[in-house]
This record gives sequence, structure tokens and C-alpha cells, in this order.
Amino acid sequence: MSDPLAGSVLKDGLRSIRPVLVTVFVFAFFTNLLLFAGPLYMLQVYDRVLLSRNEATLFGITAIAAFALAVYAALEMLRSRLLVRGGMIFDRKVAGPVFEIVHRAALLKPRAGHETALRDVDVLREFLTGGAILAFCDLPWASLFLVACFILHPWFGWMALLGGGTLLGLTLLTDLTTRRPLDVASQAAREAGEQARATVRGGEVLRAMGMLGALRSRWRRRHDEAILLQARASDRAGLIAAATKFTRMFLQTMVLGVGAYLAIHGEISAGSMIAASIIMGRTLAPIEAVVGHWKSFTAARSSHARLTEIVARIGLEPQRVMLPRPRGLIETENLVVAAPGTSRTILHDVSVRLEPGSVVGIIGPSAAGKSTLVRAITGVWPIVSGAVRIDGADLRHWDPQALGRHLGYLPQDVELFDGTVAQNIARFDVQDDAAVVSVAQRAGCHDLIQALPEGYNTRIGPGGHGLSGGQRQRIALARAMYGDPSLVVLDEPNASLDQAGEAALMRAVADLKERGTTVVIVTHKVSLLASADLILMLDGGTLRASGPADQILAQVSGPRPVPALVATGGRAMPENERVPEVQRSAG
Repeated sequence: MSDPLAGSVLKDGLRSIRPVLVTVFVFAFFTNLLLFAGPLYMLQVYDRVLLSRNEATLFGITAIAAFALAVYAALEMLRSRLLVRGGMIFDRKVAGPVFEIVHRAALLKPRAGHETALRDVDVLREFLTGGAILAFCDLPWASLFLVACFILHPWFGWMALLGGGTLLGLTLLTDLTTRRPLDVASQAAREAGEQARATVRGGEVLRAMGMLGALRSRWRRRHDEAILLQARASDRAGLIAAATKFTRMFLQTMVLGVGAYLAIHGEISAGSMIAASIIMGRTLAPIEAVVGHWKSFTAARSSHARLTEIVARIGLEPQRVMLPRPRGLIETENLVVAAPGTSRTILHDVSVRLEPGSVVGIIGPSAAGKSTLVRAITGVWPIVSGAVRIDGADLRHWDPQALGRHLGYLPQDVELFDGTVAQNIARFDVQDDAAVVSVAQRAGCHDLIQALPEGYNTRIGPGGHGLSGGQRQRIALARAMYGDPSLVVLDEPNASLDQAGEAALMRAVADLKERGTTVVIVTHKVSLLASADLILMLDGGTLRASGPADQILAQVSGPRPVPALVATGGRAMPENERVPEVQRSAG
């Protein structure tokens, strides 16, 4: 359930820059007022200076106009700086919480493109602190120039009112006729982009098995659909844009024509005609600016809607009381777990108790729910019903960040992050070099790291690019052991290890046990379970058996045969080192 306070994230961000926006809006009144300097200067030049030929008057009004324009420039500079600072305040208020929400959303529904919410924050900030918001702040003050048009002559006022209304109406028509096609096109473009990224990630498989052509065709269909929808929207927008340009240019032309007509009949002076042309332009300028930034406005509106939806749906992590360091007592009670984003349950009514400092093995056939159980214990996957307790406290009562410092987790799919080897081991926290080297030695990867081009300072790239699977797994083991955690979960920790790596892994497990750390190992190999205090046997998402290692291994293996060699993973392994597939039964 989402946090009821989560909806305040965007409200707090907008509220934080409200004083900035109010100040910018007030400044807009004075900047627009100072823009009268131009038409008034032209009016005085044509109606007074040219007739009187008085140079002193010309110098005087020129100095006044220059001063007014200098103040205008200063206010514009202040408005721009205020908006930049306001953008920084907004980003500090919103970006961090949204990053956390995106992370939680990705856990609840992987590969759903939630990371676009971070881009939505940027789009909203750019709108609120750029030229678009200045145009919207200036728009209400266009009424000042409209009143001036009526003062010069009612015809000018009605022309400005009709022309401005026509421009705004055409802009709204553009929005109404293109919003739906552009939304569908954006969705299609996002899906095509996700397909392209997935294709790139699987480049080796595509190359080796000749799958590129088929997947390219699949991507091309979605990409072409997005292009077609965008083209349709652009055609409609282009037609209306042409009408908008015609209206604006026609008004600029007609104001001079009407002014000349009125001057011929003596209703206005020649200076008023020129001033009317300038004031008409000032009246339409904010409207034209809004029209020009309408695309930014629609993008910001869509971003705000998406952010509001994800914030309301996911919510912020609630504040929790900081609990003391756990001892490592893990209990599950009637645990039911489903994969994120689905309703199909994987674990059913699993209840176990793992004593502090014990080594626990989890075995079972493929799709038995082994990885699901450890994901639930570490809080990676949400719980449908039941409970997971650490030291008697429900997992939901622990602050995830605080608890994470006391947990070590080595998943099947090892993920390293862009940075140095030392940074990855230290979990990108404040780096203690002595602790990093010490834990690498305990994990048995110190020599491996020293063999890298720059040792612990080697930059490994996103996902551990440039390292072999075994190297990534051993460095990830050191990361899991960093900080002397109370609980370490190892999910198939030897999947990519050779014999030397497995020996180092076994020594690391023994070291953790000696330190009183609770260790949970998901594996199929007897060799890793030799030191286990307890073995859990899962099958079909339920707990089939649990007990001491000798008892459970004898139950699933039967009488041990004479060791024979069984080919596994490119090397020969004694058959008695492999846990057979659990026999499916009702028992």
C-alpha cells in the first residue's frame, strides 16, 4: 500500500518554488510596463521632436528610454537567475524521493520503464525554470498593451483582441487534435526503444544464432508504428501552424494599413500609427511565446501526470524506528510470495526458523522456489501474506537502508556497477581501504584483484563489463561479506567458479560461520553443504523437508554409490558432490 504522504512529494516541490514563481510573476508586471518605453519613444519622436526639431527634447527622451530599457534588462536577468535557483530547489525536493520511488517500482514490476520518471522530473523542472514559464507569466500582463491599443483607437484594440484570441484558439486546437496520437506514438517509441535495448544486451546470442534479422523486423514494426503516428500528428499540427503564421503576419500587416487609413482621415497621428504597430506586436508577443512553448507545456503536463501516478501508486518508504543490529535470527511464518507484477504465487505457506550463526542450505529442483525464498528473506520481493521476521521484528518494521548494511546478498545474476573494484566491494559507501582489502582476502579474491590492470582501482564498467563471470562472482562475494553483516545470502554462489574459486568460497563460508554470521546457501552441490547446520528442501513452492545435513542428504540421495565422474559445466565432478533432483511426491 502506498504511503498517504507520498502525494505530497510533487506538492512540496512546487510549494518550495512558489515564492520564486510569485516574484517572477510580479517582476513580469514591471518588465511589461517598461516595454512601453519603445512605443512611447516613437510616439514622441514622430509627434513632437520631428515637428519641433528640438534636439534637447530628443536627448532627454532618449536618456529616459535608455534608463527604462536598462532597468528592464536588469529585471530580466534577475528573473532568469531566480528561476535557475528555483529549479535547483525543486530538484533537491523532488529528484531524490522520485529516485527512491523508481527503485521500489522496478522491484515491484521489473522492466516496466519506470526510470523514465527521472526524465519526467527533468522535463518538469526545465518547464518551471525556463523560457516557457516566463511566457506564461507575461501572458496576463498582455492586457496592459491591449488597453493601450484601445486608448490609441478602438479599432486597434479589437484587432489585437480578435487576433490574440485566434492565436490561442489555434493553439488549443493543435493540442486537442494531436494529444492522443502523440501519446500513443510516445508509448510505441518507448516500447520500440526497450526492444532495441534488449536486442543490444543480447548481442552475443543474436550474432551466434542468426537471430538479428527476426528481432530487427520485430523492432522495425513497432518503430514504424511510432513514426506513422508522429507523422499524422505532425501533419495536423503543421496545418494549424500555417494558419497561425498567416494570422500573425496578417495582423502585423493590417495594423499599418488600418493605421494609415485612420491617419488619412485625421483620427490618429502618424506617431500613433507607428506606436500602435509596436504596441500591437507587444500585445501578441506573450501569446506568440506561449504558442511557441506549447510543446514544452504539453510535455510538462504529461510528465506531471506520470509522476503523480507513480508517486501515488508506489509511495515513499515510510519512516521507521531504527532497530539495533540484528543477531541473525530469521523466521518465516506461513510465507506466501508471488513474482513482482504477477498474481501467480511461487511459495506457499513456508514456515522456517534459522538460528543466529548457523549455515543453512536450501535445495530442490528447478522452479522449486529457492531463489524466491531468499528474495523474500532479504526484502527484495514483496510478500503476499505471512511474515518474515529478523530477530523477532517483522521485516516491514526495519528501515531498508539501515538493515541493508547488516545483510550480504549474492544473487544468481551478479550485478556490479560502474566504478572501481574497491568502490563495488565497499558498496559505494565511505571507503575504508583496510576493510576492503581485508574482506577481499577473506573472500579469497585478493590475488585475483591484484592481477587486474590497476588492482583495486580498476574501473570495471556497468554490469561488471570487462570481467569474467567467475571474477564478477568472487568480487560480489567480497561485497556481500563487507561490513561484517549479520546475515549473508548466497544464491548459487559457485555457478561460475572453477575449483580454486569453489575452495575460496568454502573458506569464506567457514570464516562467516566462525564470526557468528547466519549464512543461507542456495545450491545443488553437496560439497558446499558439508558444513551446513540445517538444510531446507523445497519442491513446488512448499517446504518438503528440513533437518540436519546428514539426515536430509541421505533422504534425497539414498545410499551413496561409489564416486563416479559426472560431466558438469565443462569439468568432471564426483557424483557424490551433486544433490540429485528432488523426487516429486505428495509427501
